[in-house]
Amino acid sequence: QVQLVESGGGFVQPGDSLRLSCAGSGRTVNIISTAWFRQLPGREREFAASVDSTGRRKNYADSVKGRFNISRDNLNMVYLQMNSLQLNDTAVYYCAASVGGGGYRVWGQGTQVTVSS
Repeated sequence: QVQLVESGGGFVQPGDSLRLSCAGSGRTVNIISTAWFRQLPGREREFAASVDSTGRRKNYADSVKGRFNISRDNLNMVYLQMNSLQLNDTAVYYCAASVGGGGYRVWGQGTQVTVSS
């Protein structure tokens, strides 16, 4: 099994940067892709960014493209660097993994990001 734990959320002002971390443990060798999703207040959970197991193939939602950068290292860590944060980036951010193919079925507990002036 794979477990994911997010960290790095917090309270920031518009225009600030923040880096989220996702630590994987367990059978991480079976992870095909890791993604960040977010759930804005009163909204459905939405995709933000993903990276494949090689770290080379990345995808971004239009709402974060050019401001967020997803990356991974070789120590089972995936990061989401968030720059130029906006008020509507306020959300709970979740790390998720696609293990052995299929969809994102393994989820972390989430970390809160609040952008407010």
